Amino acid sequence: MGPLVFAHRGSSADLPEHTLAAYLRALAEGADGLECDVRLTRDGHLVCVHDRRLERTSNGTGLVSARTLAELEALDFGSWHPGCPPVDGAEPLDESHTRLLTLGRLLDAVLDAGRPVQLLIETKHPSRYGRDVERRLVTLLRRYGLAEPGADDPVRVTVMSFSPLAVRRLHDLAPRLPTVLLMDGLPRWLWPGRLPAGTRVAAPKVALVRARPRLVPTLRAAGNQVYVWTVNKPDDLELVLDVGVDGIITDRPAHALARLGR
Repeated sequence: MGPLVFAHRGSSADLPEHTLAAYLRALAEGADGLECDVRLTRDGHLVCVHDRRLERTSNGTGLVSARTLAELEALDFGSWHPGCPPVDGAEPLDESHTRLLTLGRLLDAVLDAGRPVQLLIETKHPSRYGRDVERRLVTLLRRYGLAEPGADDPVRVTVMSFSPLAVRRLHDLAPRLPTVLLMDGLPRWLWPGRLPAGTRVAAPKVALVRARPRLVPTLRAAGNQVYVWTVNKPDDLELVLDVGVDGIITDRPAHALARLGR
């Protein structure tokens, strides 16, 4: 079977990141799971946007957190990407390629997939709304029946953050939800493999795994799982397979699945 393959912001090498089309493509390609980032709008809605500002991935300007949901839904979140519209014309251009994606719409799509899917949700910090991000997230997950995962549930949610405080907060709010500590550096307190209370998965960036050959073995020896991001290049894929990671987070899920023979 090998490690789980997670589509980073959907199949975002081929289609605009964080759009419904990108996530549906990843599900069709057979990804084991999906990864998304969430931010709060000015009027308290969770939306799937990575950057704190709008300029890179939309035709808007300013802070995501300063806009209402209605204002964000009036923007184009896809035309910047080379895959929108599809060059070969195989996929008709529709709002799934360009419309802002709320977390609720993504949850609906995952639940409609009709197969097991693991959803990784990253809460973005620092945020002007602080702990309200986690509070709103847990409230929404409870509404969907996803805050207390059961062994037979086809859809399972895991929450991630670079902030140790955020993952501890999430654990306090929903103790049964798995959490992941994202790492773009090596905290001094980490050794030997220690993570925040209640967190059993570490997610270092691939450059950190390459620079610290003992990192993955140390984390796993301490009883943790390890997911690595963002694994797009062939040599990075071979690296994480060689060190034995549990999850691969990639913009190109179809390529990772092909390498795994799946």
